[in-house]
Amino acid sequence: MLTAIVLIDTDPARIPEVASEVADLKGVSEVYSVTGKADLVAMVRVQEHDQLADVIADRISKVPGVVRTETFIAFRAYSNVDLEQAFALGLDD
Repeated sequence: MLTAIVLIDTDPARIPEVASEVADLKGVSEVYSVTGKADLVAMVRVQEHDQLADVIADRISKVPGVVRTETFIAFRAYSNVDLEQAFALGLDD
């Protein structure tokens, strides 16, 4: 599995809409609104390197309101946090 962290600059008037549209794209696992130099951060997870171009260049960058993207490809994960399990804390199965 390949993971890319994509910083997304957007038209400020469309941040929520862009976040929602990007989150719905196949290959995008999460989208966060953030403080700092980017408006949004998207986590892209795909099986093959070529799929990164499909998701980032061909889909994310073409969402109306996306101004610019900057992509970081992850080499190695140092934490194997199970987010689903973390959010389920305190809930009975």
